[in-house]
Amino acid sequence: MAEPRIRISVEGDVATITVARPEKANAFDIDMLKELSAACDAVEANAAVRVAILTGEGKAFSAGGDIRAWAGMEASEFGHAWVRFGHRVFERLATLRMPLIAAVNGHALGGGLELAAAADIRIAETQVKIGLPEAGLGMVPGWSGTQRLVKRFGAQPVRRMLLGGEVLTAVEAQTLGIVDQVVDTGAAVEAAKAYAARIAARGPAATEVSKLMIAVANGEDNGAAVEALGSILVAKTGDLKEGVAAFTGKRPAEFKGEW
Repeated sequence: MAEPRIRISVEGDVATITVARPEKANAFDIDMLKELSAACDAVEANAAVRVAILTGEGKAFSAGGDIRAWAGMEASEFGHAWVRFGHRVFERLATLRMPLIAAVNGHALGGGLELAAAADIRIAETQVKIGLPEAGLGMVPGWSGTQRLVKRFGAQPVRRMLLGGEVLTAVEAQTLGIVDQVVDTGAAVEAAKAYAARIAARGPAATEVSKLMIAVANGEDNGAAVEALGSILVAKTGDLKEGVAAFTGKRPAEFKGEW
């Protein structure tokens, strides 16, 4: 079997997801998108994990979508099998139950920036360049480059990168709020681990719920976030346990409205 190109390692309460295709600057193809989706499921299912880190193997973070993976597609296939599928996978990443830190160890351009934007915190190395070059290729961002990025960073930086073709340094991106911390070359992963320890020391339930509440306030994933919050609350009540017990016991439920 081929080596996985999305790798997971867990140290204590921190999981690290590594995009591992260094010979192609960690560019994604369809199979890698599927692997990333499965990695999200695996990390989220591990009850011990409180924080996740996302990074790239080698000197690259991610070059985004591999042009060879989609260049030969017909318009309909490109829109559905590539853009919509990739969008769903990145949305899955952005809505992990635990905080996600991007250790941006290389350039984050196009889909690579969309990947980094799915994280809650971004720590970039000083040599990193950030931008949205899609319009120069006659295309538009497809993995939430005009949606999540605008919600999280504001419209103007996105206009500058997408319409003007500006490429930002890590320091410039930090002044615009796109990057939260800039570190020396080679130091992103260790800095991310230090920040992860800081998060993991806080209340896990409060941290998870706070992430959902922030998403609602920012206009992201409102429906799913509200239903998740409501479901968690109701699941903690005696009514849910009584309702299940009554159903399985084939008897009328005796709800007490206990919170």
